[in-house]
Amino acid sequence: MAETAAALRTVAHNVRAARTRAGLSLEELSRRAQVSKGALVGLEKAQGNPNLATLVRLADTLGISVSALMQGPPEGRVRVVAADAVAPLWTGERGGEARLVLTTSGPAPVEVWRWRLEPDEVYPSHPHQAGVVETVSVTSGRMVLVVDGSEHTVEAGQTATFDADTSHVYRGAGNTTCHLIMTVQLPPGPASAPRASRGSAETTETG
Repeated sequence: MAETAAALRTVAHNVRAARTRAGLSLEELSRRAQVSKGALVGLEKAQGNPNLATLVRLADTLGISVSALMQGPPEGRVRVVAADAVAPLWTGERGGEARLVLTTSGPAPVEVWRWRLEPDEVYPSHPHQAGVVETVSVTSGRMVLVVDGSEHTVEAGQTATFDADTSHVYRGAGNTTCHLIMTVQLPPGPASAPRASRGSAETTETG
């Protein structure tokens, strides 16, 4: 419980600081990110339990990465993060999950995610902003990657990459659990206009 409260305080501070840097009022950020003002007020007070879609919308609108909203100050030159040390940001109906492990620094940061998809479990995503590139590397099992309506099977030992400014879907395939590492390469610089959301799992709460 203490860890969850500390994480909420970090998100609250980072959202408020990013909003201030961007010169946005609560009302304007609410409108651009399509997040209710009440939820945003609660979030900046370290209250509630924001889901992945909310965090993605805020990050996209503020022109930063999701983990920039969640991480505290840098702790040193080298960061070592265990996947089970971070809470899932998405949990599927069949037990799958997605954990944002870390985001690299620099002008064009890269998010590193660990995913688990159960057979026939589906995660749909809205298009990202232009310039975002996703890469998925399956370490065990099999998945189907659907990009702009076209299906591509990705098996253990295979890696796929694509421009993610179009709708895309991850789906577990076969009879066993699919484990994969996903990276999201973000374009450099802040957004000059509101961006499309990366997440569409509106009702999935963080753990």
